[in-house]
Amino acid sequence: MKPLILASQSPRRREICTQLGIPFTVCPATEEAPFDPTLPPAEAVLAIARSKAEAVAAAHAGETVLGSDTVVAVDGDILGKPQDEADAAAMLRRLSGRTHQVLTGVWVVNEDGVGDGFTDVAAVTFAPMSDADIAEYIATKEPMDKAGAYGVQGIGARYIAGIEGDFYTVMGLPAATWRFLRDRFGKNL
Repeated sequence: MKPLILASQSPRRREICTQLGIPFTVCPATEEAPFDPTLPPAEAVLAIARSKAEAVAAAHAGETVLGSDTVVAVDGDILGKPQDEADAAAMLRRLSGRTHQVLTGVWVVNEDGVGDGFTDVAAVTFAPMSDADIAEYIATKEPMDKAGAYGVQGIGARYIAGIEGDFYTVMGLPAATWRFLRDRFGKNL
């Protein structure tokens, strides 16, 4: 199979594509649609993934492009990447001792310009975090570029009490992406 273009600079998405055996090159999207709070979270995250894939596909005709985006939802609110350390601390306090949803949208535009996608959802339960735990974790800087202010694949794993659903959805690219490429687009992976 000709490598697809991964419209993401995320090292986690690159790692997952490699692990799943999906051949790829990287061309990060420089534009993406803003999160639309009027849409349900599953539709809104899919719209962002679509905007990334379509922006890169517009510059790479005849190529297959994969766009993805991940958000954290708690109490009906979306938690994106924290703006600063205070914002990260507020997010982590909100997640402490509770279960929340992680939604990852995937959109693929094939060589013929045909697009399709899906959203996968996982439930993540956090162990209780003390203020000292939160301060120590923020000091690692890991929370600063992660939706919901944590990384399940890094130091943040210390605070995960359980995951219901696909671990890779929480990381940023569902394992079902491989099957989607094969079944929907006939990619011989």
